[in-house]
Order: sequence, then C-alpha cells, then structure tokens
Amino acid sequence: MKAAGDGVGAPGQRLAASARPADMRKGRGATANPAGRYEPARREAFDDGWDSDDELPRLRTEDVPERARTILTRNTSPDLPFDRSINPYRGCEHGCIYCFARPNHAYVGLSPGIDFETRLFHKPDAAELLERELSAKGYIPQTIALGTATDPYQPIERGHGITRAVLGVLARFRHPVGIVTKSNLVVRDIDILAPMAELGLVKVAMSVTTLDPMLARRMEPRAPHPARRLEAIRQLSRAGIPVMVMMAPVIPSLNDHEIEAVLERARECGAVEARHVLLRLPLELDDLVNDWFAEHYPGRRNHVMSLVRQARGGKAYDAAFGRRMTGSGAYADLIGQRMRLAKQRLGYADARLALRTDLFTPTAAKGAQLSLL
Repeated sequence: MKAAGDGVGAPGQRLAASARPADMRKGRGATANPAGRYEPARREAFDDGWDSDDELPRLRTEDVPERARTILTRNTSPDLPFDRSINPYRGCEHGCIYCFARPNHAYVGLSPGIDFETRLFHKPDAAELLERELSAKGYIPQTIALGTATDPYQPIERGHGITRAVLGVLARFRHPVGIVTKSNLVVRDIDILAPMAELGLVKVAMSVTTLDPMLARRMEPRAPHPARRLEAIRQLSRAGIPVMVMMAPVIPSLNDHEIEAVLERARECGAVEARHVLLRLPLELDDLVNDWFAEHYPGRRNHVMSLVRQARGGKAYDAAFGRRMTGSGAYADLIGQRMRLAKQRLGYADARLALRTDLFTPTAAKGAQLSLL
C-alpha cells in the first residue's frame, strides 16, 4: 500500500493500480476506483498468481439515506445564472465519465471513480427541508436550480420519488425552478411541470452530448439513449414547458463535430434555448478521463488533451470565473462561434428565459394559517 502522496505514472497508466476487470464493471463509466484525495493511503493491485478475477461479483449499486440539515445550497459564482440549488442525490448512477461532480465524492471518503456511480446517497427529507426553508421569515425567492451536480432523474429516482416530492413543494409555493437532466424520466412529472409552466415558473435543460448511441453508451453508460432524450424534449415542448438543450460537455475531437447536428435535432423537437460547456477536468477528473481515453480511444487521447489544455491556458483545468465553463483561446472561440451561428440559423432564443418570482406564496406550507397581520 502506498501513501496518498506517492508518485504516479504517465497519463493513462496512472490509475492502472486501481483498475477493475472490464467484465466486472460492465455498464459503468469509470475504468478505475482511485482513492479520494483526502484518504491517508492508496491501495495498489497485486498479482498473486491465482488469477481470481472471474470470481469477483459484478459491481452493484448501493443506495443509502443521507440526513441533511438543509437542502438549499447557495453560490455566488458569476458564471452561474442562479444563486441556489438542490441536489436530491449524491453520486450518480448514470456514470458519465466527464462529470465534474465526481471529485465531490472525496468529501465523504469515497472514490470519484467507480464509487461515484455505485455508492449513492439519497436525501429522503428533501421536500420537508425545502418547505421549512421556503417558509422561513424573510425568504426572498429566486430561481432554484434542480440537479446542478448530479442528475435529479437518475435511475434511483424511480423508486424514491424525491425529485417529484420537491417539485410538489415548489409548485405549491409557486416558486420558480430550472431543472437540469439527461433523463427522459422527467416526462413523468409533466402533470406538475405543465401547470407551473403556464405561470412562467419552470424550464428544463436537457443534456444531449451526442447523437451516436455507441459513444453515448461508452461515456454515459446508464443515461437514457439520445433518442429518448430528444423525445423527452418533444413531449415537454408539446406540454408547453420551455426546454433548453445543453451540449455539455463539448469534448475536442470526440463530439465537437456534432454541435450543429445536436442543435438541429433538438430544435426540431421544440427546444427554444441552447448552451454549451467545454470539457472540465478539475482535480481527480483529469486522471479519470485520461484513463478512460486510454481504454476506449487511445489514439485520440493525446490530441484531445492537447486541445483541452490549449483552451485552459496550458493546464488541464482553469477554474477562473468567466473561463471555466467555455474556456479561452482559439479552439474555445471557434466552438463559441459555431454555437452562435447554429443558434442564429436555427432560430434559438439568444437571451435566457427569465422565470417569475412575483407569484411566490410563502403561506403555502401544509396546514399553514393566514396571518392576521
């Protein structure tokens, strides 16, 4: 066992020590399960000659409750169009290799790799906590972003229904909400979302990273098929719910050639806004994505990472406000220009749709009585 600070090898070999057999991790995005950055030790595989990989069980998803004291997370980032968010789940079974939330799993002593997509947490009291926070004296409503770190409609939502319960509270309070997802499960809640949309209280951002099913299966293995996401855009739009298509992330030399095609298909299905995010590689994500490329697209890895660094000031990641989402430099500018031209040609709205805050009803708590004052 090596100390966490021990050196590692070249990109693509750096996570070999924590890699899992391919058949064992079938249906998972990460190729390895490295120790989190706060762990005091790092495990290293050792071949004892018994070749017992075939005896290892297939990785299963574990799901345990997390008792939160608050549910609203605040931020002051100028890069984000919201200052508060809700994430009903920690970790995400979709397993998107590029997910910038992976490093957050280190805060609970777990790996940003396979642990992130197999060891999940749900917040069963989310709706009750939200009701309490919205009922607090002096609360000022602004749009809540639902699902900014992990997908609120990932597979375990089918059983827990936490996202649906949260939406029920927001609808009752007439509170604006923006939803970010890559799952067609969102159409289940059209009965809640459509009446909110009539009041200007909701919009949905649907992430469509590629139209290629094989690529989607490799980089986001348990997320719905791209065609299902496009159909979800169609159903939401028909119900009067405004939809933004998110080309996020744009990955150089992997899906960047699809920008125009994705925007065109989404527009045909009714999307009214479009945005993009350039691949972000904070903290452990740099090694994880490098290792994924080494397994799936070894011939492209160096070229991809070269373009990423060109757009990140020579680094794997630039966290500076104003640059972290879209990058800078020639490649980033080219992507931005292609997005602008495609949006203009296809008739996408240039400005973000603003949701209403003036309908907020702070007396909407269950059993609440109207004040006599």
